[in-house]
Order: sequence, then structure tokens, then C-alpha cells
Amino acid sequence: MSATYRQSSAVTPALLERDPENRLLACGPRVRLGPEEIRDQALAVSGLLVEKIGGPSVKPHQPAGLWQELSGDKGYVESTGPDLYRRSLYTYWKRTNPPPFMTNFDAPNREQCAVFESKTNSPLQALNLMNDITFQEASEKLAERMANGGGVAYGYELVLSRPPTAKQKAILLRLQNELGLTAVASLILNLDEAITKE
Repeated sequence: MSATYRQSSAVTPALLERDPENRLLACGPRVRLGPEEIRDQALAVSGLLVEKIGGPSVKPHQPAGLWQELSGDKGYVESTGPDLYRRSLYTYWKRTNPPPFMTNFDAPNREQCAVFESKTNSPLQALNLMNDITFQEASEKLAERMANGGGVAYGYELVLSRPPTAKQKAILLRLQNELGLTAVASLILNLDEAITKE
């Protein structure tokens, strides 16, 4: 958490003139979080994350029928209770059928060693953040936290670690009136700022 690591990725004309190739580390890197971090963050801010350390692998939500279609065996048996919300580190992987969310967010395929993860942006990622059952559940729980703890500004600050601007708060309040708190929570979890270190 050095000052260099924590600085903004925004480039000003003065910084660009002084350090055009960022060799002096005038600005920080802009990096999308990894799939495990994105999932764990959504579970944490919603209050769903189970922080138990150790134990066997768990099988969180996965699209129905996918396991049978790709593997042809008896099927995927989802974990139940708190095991659904364990850290992504404990997720069971089958190389021929990895968790779709992890694949969409460029997790290595585990068939060879990967020193660096590739980071792409695709529409499937946004669809995952809006429609994946884990994120729907996280949105519902985050909405409950907002309803009990201070509204949309509270939820925004939980996810992004900063309060919304007046304009952002007005938009969120309008959306709350039109669509409800769960839709607002889903929107906040889907923001670029929520999944990217700026």
C-alpha cells in the first residue's frame, strides 16, 4: 500500500510532459480486478462473504445443465448454506468445465502455468455482473444493507470507498424511485470503478 501504488492512474498534461512513459511512476496503473477479487468483493460488500479459512473445495452457483452438457457425468451438485459464499479461492474447478464467471473474466485455464492473467473487456462481463445468480443475490443483500443503513449513498460508499457526487446521488435516487434498491445495488456493483483499480 505504498504511496506509489495508491496514486491515481489519471494522467495530467503536466505529468505527461514530465514523465511520458511513466518511468518515474508519476501515475499508478489502471488494472481491472481479477475474477476472484470481483466475486469476493461483491460478496463482502453485501455481507454474504463467509471468511472461514481452510476446508474442502465448494461448488458455488453455476448455470443449470452446463456440467452435464460439457462433462456428461451425473451433474454438478451445488454447495448449500454458507458454502455458497466462501471465498473464490475455495471454488472447485474442473479443467474441462471451469466456472463460467471465472472464464468470462479471463481466469487462466489451469492447463499450464500462467505468470500474468490477460485482462480483456467484453459485453459478457457486464452481463455476468448483472445476471449471474451470485451477483443477483449480492445485489439483494446490498439493497437490504442500504435500506437499513443510510440509503444509496451508503451503498455507493461501501462498494467504491467514496461518497457519490451530488449528481451521482441524484441519479441513484431517481433510479431507486423508478426501479428499486436492488436495481441500484446491481448498478453500483456493475460500475467500471467497482471492478477497476484506478
